[in-house]
Amino acid sequence: MFRLSELKVPLDHSADELRQAVLARLGLPAEALLGMEVVKRSIDARCRSAIQFSYSLDLELDCGARVRRRLAHDPQLRPSPDRTYRFVGRAPGDGPGCSRPRPIVIGAGPCGYFAALLLAQMGFRPLLLERGKPVKERSADTFGFWRGQRPFDPESNVQFGEGGAGTFSDGKLYSQVRDPQHHGRKVLEELVACGANPDILHLHRPHIGTFKLATVVRGLRARIEALGGEIRFEARVVGIETTALEPPASGNQGSRDPFVGDRMGHQRVVGVRLADGTVLAAEQVVLAVGHSARDTFAMLQARGVAIEAKPFSIGLRIEHPQPLIDRARWGAFAGHPRLGAAEYKLVHHCSNGRSVYSFCMCPGGLVVAAASEPGHLVTNGMSQHSRNERNANSGIVVGLELSDLEPYGCGANDPLAGVAFQRHWEAKAFALGGSTYRAPCQRVGDFLSGTQASPGNPGSHGERSSPLLQASYAPGVIEANLEACLPDFAAAAIREALPAFERSIPGFSMADALLTGVETRTSSPVRIPRGENLQSINTQGLYPAGEGAGYAGGILSAGIDGIKVAEAVALTRLRLPHPGGSNGSACDPT
Repeated sequence: MFRLSELKVPLDHSADELRQAVLARLGLPAEALLGMEVVKRSIDARCRSAIQFSYSLDLELDCGARVRRRLAHDPQLRPSPDRTYRFVGRAPGDGPGCSRPRPIVIGAGPCGYFAALLLAQMGFRPLLLERGKPVKERSADTFGFWRGQRPFDPESNVQFGEGGAGTFSDGKLYSQVRDPQHHGRKVLEELVACGANPDILHLHRPHIGTFKLATVVRGLRARIEALGGEIRFEARVVGIETTALEPPASGNQGSRDPFVGDRMGHQRVVGVRLADGTVLAAEQVVLAVGHSARDTFAMLQARGVAIEAKPFSIGLRIEHPQPLIDRARWGAFAGHPRLGAAEYKLVHHCSNGRSVYSFCMCPGGLVVAAASEPGHLVTNGMSQHSRNERNANSGIVVGLELSDLEPYGCGANDPLAGVAFQRHWEAKAFALGGSTYRAPCQRVGDFLSGTQASPGNPGSHGERSSPLLQASYAPGVIEANLEACLPDFAAAAIREALPAFERSIPGFSMADALLTGVETRTSSPVRIPRGENLQSINTQGLYPAGEGAGYAGGILSAGIDGIKVAEAVALTRLRLPHPGGSNGSACDPT
C-alpha cells in the first residue's frame, strides 16, 4: 500500500476522473491500480479563480520492481502508515465478581466518554458519573431555555450533561495536536460506528453538527454499557476521598515507575463522594469534568490537589451574512454545492501587545446562550451539520496573561483567579442585557466609533439593521455598549483588530455586522498538573484529563486525551496489586 499526497483535481470531478488522475500522476496502466481509499480531502483555494480539491489517497498497486524503484523516489508517495489502534492491555480477572473497585470516570463529555469506552473495551467495566442529564432530556432543557419555555437549569445546560459542551457547537473534529499513534483515527472510527457521517474519516476539516452529535453520544453510551460499563446521570461528585501516603524511606526519592506513579505525591485516592451523600470506593479516578466545572475546581483546591491558574481568552461573538464569507473565501465559486459554507481563521497582533483571533468559527450557525451559573451570561457558537443558517458567527477574542487574572483572585497565585475573572465579566454582561438572560448586542459600526446605540433589538426593528443581520442569539438581545462587559485592553484590542481583519475578508468590519457579549469559555481557567504517568503530581490515582484539566481544546483532542488517560489507567491497574489486598487475589494480575 502506498500513500499519494497532494493530488489536485477540479471541484466537479467524478469518481472515475479521480481514478484517472491517479493513474496519470503515477504513469501507470489502469490494471496496476487494484484499490484506492480516500484518506484526506481538502480545499485548495489559494487561487480563487481555480479552486480545486487536494487529495491524499491510499493506493493498492500491482507494478513491477522497476516501477516500484521509480515510485520510491517520488516525494509525494510513501508507504501507507498503519493506523490500526492497538490496546495496551486487557483486564484479567476484572469481571463482575471482582471485589476491586472499578475505575471511575467523572464527566460524560468527549474525554470522559472515550476514556470510559476504551476502559470498557479493555474489560475494566468502568463507572462513569455525570452531573447532568442524558442528552435527550438535556436538549429539551437547553432548547426550552433558549425559547423562553423553561427556566435556566444550572445542572442541565450547554455546559453540563451528556456529551459535554461540544454537544451544542459546530462539532468540529480537527486538532493541531501531535498524534503519532493515530489516536485521532480511533476517535473518528468510533464516532462513525455510533452514527456520525463516514465522511469525517477523510475530510480535512470534518464536523458533525449539534443534532447528529446528540445521536452519536447516545451511541457511545450504548457501546459502553454493552461492554459492562455503567453510566449514572444526575450524579454530581462533590468530593474526592483521599488517604495520606507514607513518606518515602530515607534516601529513597520515591518510585519512578511510570505506571505506578510518583510516590512523592502526598495522598492517594480512595473514593468519591456524591451530592446525595453516597461514597464510592475508588483506586483510579479519571477527572474529565470540562472547562466550566467551577465547583469541582474549588473542591479539588480544598482537598489539596495540585491546581494552578491558566491563561485563556475573552471577547465577543461576531455575526456576518454567510454569503459575505463565502464570496471572500471562494470568489466566483461561492455557493458551489461541493464547497458548502465557508470558514475563516484570523489573527491580529495589536499595538498594545495583545493578540486577537477568531475562535470556534461556526459557518451557517447560531450564537447561543452558554451560561452555567445563574446571574451570568456567556455566548458560544453552534451549527447543524448542514450549516445552512443565514449568518456566520465566530468568537473574536483577546489572549489573557496570568497578570490579568491576579487582581481578581484571593491573594497572589490564587489558582481560581481565572474563575473569578470569568464570573466578574459574565455578571457584567448579564446586567447589561437587562438581567433576563438576553444578551447585550452592538453593531460593529457603533462599537468602532465608540457611540452608544439606542435601546432596541438589532435585526427586529430599527432603520440601521439589515434584514440579513438579525441577531441569532436566543433568548434574545438588547442593544448596549459592549465596552461595559470587557476589560479596557480587550475592547481596545478588538477595536484595532476588526478593521485589520477587513484585509483578509472584505466586509468583515461592515457597520451592520453584529457583536454579542460576552465570550469567556475559550478554554479552562485552570490546569491540574499531571506527571508522565498522567496522574496528578500530588494525588496518586487521580487522572486529570481533557479540556477542563488544561490538556485539550475541542472534541477531537479531548477524545484523544481520554484514550491516553484510559491507557495509563489500564497500565497502572495491570501493574499495581490491590491496595491492602494479597498478591494472590483474583483481581491482582501481577
